[in-house]
Amino acid sequence: MFDTFRKYNKIVMIILFLLIIPSFVLFGVERYQGFGRDEKVARIEGHDITKPEWDQQHRVETDRIRQQSPNVDPTLLESDAMRYATLERMVRDRVLAAAAAKANMTVSEERLSRIFAQDPGLATFRTPDGKFDRDTFQRVTGRTPEQYEASVRAEMATQQVLLGISSTAFTPPALAATTINAFYDTREIQVARFAPDAFASKVTVSDADIETYYKDHTAQFQAPEQASIEYLVLDLDAAKKNVVVNEADLKTYYEQNASRFGTKEERRASHILITAPASAPAADREKAKAKAEQLLAEVKKAPNTFAEVARKNSQDPGSAEKGGDLDFVTRGAMVKPFEDAMFALKKGEISGVVETEFGYHIIHLTDIKPAVVPPFEQVRATIENEMRSQQATQEFAKAAETFTDAVYQTPDSLKPAADKLKLTIRTADNVPRTPAPGATGPLANRNFLNALFAADSIERKQNTEAIEVGPSQLASGRVTKYSPAHPVPLADVKDKIRAQIVAERAAVLAKTEGEAKLAAWTAKADGATFGAPVTVSRRDAQSQPLPVIDAALRADPSKLPALVGVDLGAQGYTVVRVTKVVPRTPPPAELAKQEQSQVGQSVAAAEDAAYYNMLKDRYKAEILVPKPADTLPVAAGR
Repeated sequence: MFDTFRKYNKIVMIILFLLIIPSFVLFGVERYQGFGRDEKVARIEGHDITKPEWDQQHRVETDRIRQQSPNVDPTLLESDAMRYATLERMVRDRVLAAAAAKANMTVSEERLSRIFAQDPGLATFRTPDGKFDRDTFQRVTGRTPEQYEASVRAEMATQQVLLGISSTAFTPPALAATTINAFYDTREIQVARFAPDAFASKVTVSDADIETYYKDHTAQFQAPEQASIEYLVLDLDAAKKNVVVNEADLKTYYEQNASRFGTKEERRASHILITAPASAPAADREKAKAKAEQLLAEVKKAPNTFAEVARKNSQDPGSAEKGGDLDFVTRGAMVKPFEDAMFALKKGEISGVVETEFGYHIIHLTDIKPAVVPPFEQVRATIENEMRSQQATQEFAKAAETFTDAVYQTPDSLKPAADKLKLTIRTADNVPRTPAPGATGPLANRNFLNALFAADSIERKQNTEAIEVGPSQLASGRVTKYSPAHPVPLADVKDKIRAQIVAERAAVLAKTEGEAKLAAWTAKADGATFGAPVTVSRRDAQSQPLPVIDAALRADPSKLPALVGVDLGAQGYTVVRVTKVVPRTPPPAELAKQEQSQVGQSVAAAEDAAYYNMLKDRYKAEILVPKPADTLPVAAGR
């Protein structure tokens, strides 16, 4: 059907046009705008979260993470767990917003103004005269000041919902002590290990055993489905290559930005400063000016004495001892009146008295390094790269349309798209349906792989549509060879199965021996053989497995020494002799206070989580999509 559509697409488009226009007239455009966009993924108090909203929010969050951590594994960002965590946060925010609205929680104008005044990020958007630069703020943040204010109000209101719970959380000293002691609880133990390796030589495995195991565990010996693919990637770098820059534009750019490619003019001057702050009384400033006029007359009569006069009279502590020397500077390094006077002088000239906010200056220009502008040919490549980069975003938008059309119009080959846009066709073998560890680019993008492994793509081996795989990055691919999941032949895994059977049976023998020893030593302690005593706790396991630590700490302290058996599964069996409780050295008062505070924070977080779960029930919040097995933990509070 799709082949027919592609072949006669112009005719079909005319027919569709004739069918769709009357329906727009009869039913209205708004009926069509929502088509395909109403898939519901969550619901809070009767209000839905749709899949496009979820996708958009996840895109915003992943873009922010990429900006903050460019080296983050893209596979993690596109995982089901991360996507589900985004949805959980969206549900949480809406539940808390509903609770805040129900309780009429608001933020006063005074508090909001105080927060905005103290926000260093907002200070960067103020002009020198103290006004707020609305246009710059909107361009940088993508939001109007009103939208930003509304989001801050909403966030602060929702924070109040949980603050009323966490701020009243109370942790009695007895509860804190019980929690802390469980963490620091220490035991002295001795261990007797019964490792499977010691029993492996007693295990006999026949070919019949191997064949039976293979049949009973077929799912363990499946080769996963894989595909060999070819694919194209269009990104800003690729778009940059297609930007055409003519020689005239390069030269115009050079002329307009010549100073950027060379060194600016530098001037070296010495000065004499008589300080008179702008806040000083007028009489004091007049007195300082008169002193400067007197010194100016002296150095005008004898210019060679300028350095000596500066040493004796200048009140600039940074330069006076150097004869007033300020070293070489460029424009922009000095306050405006001083800079204007210095750059108006010729080499060797002495200025008149120059007034600045610091007082009165006399300037002696001692040297000039003229600006150096490299020839056009020397910086041509740099200019071309800059111009291509500036135009790449615009070019990418045009190239993206061409890319999308080309991979669709010629569905059985990527070459036309590659030729049109000067892209390189890349190949990859043994590509799995889900991102492989260490995968990068499109091969780490779940949406791209889903499109590749769609039934139609596998069957027809046609191009996928253009898939967004990153910021300003599109990809399209096609399967050239597909291998479905299939059982691995018995001959290829025979040795592996033999080793697995030996390990399993040896572990059973180890457990049997361990349980027998435990029973014998419990009845009669004589003859028991244990390793050297070690002191263990949850903080310091001394290389012991966690089940051993848990078993030792669960032993009744009033009945020591005690023997405990621990089944370690594939690692065998352990008999633990718990000999005594080792008291903890009391911590310093400051550390004890910190520990109790940490327990209090944990209790507050637990109460927050419990209260949030109650709110979820109250506002009938539910997530309508399946929860992935590898979901990341999400705390109720922020």
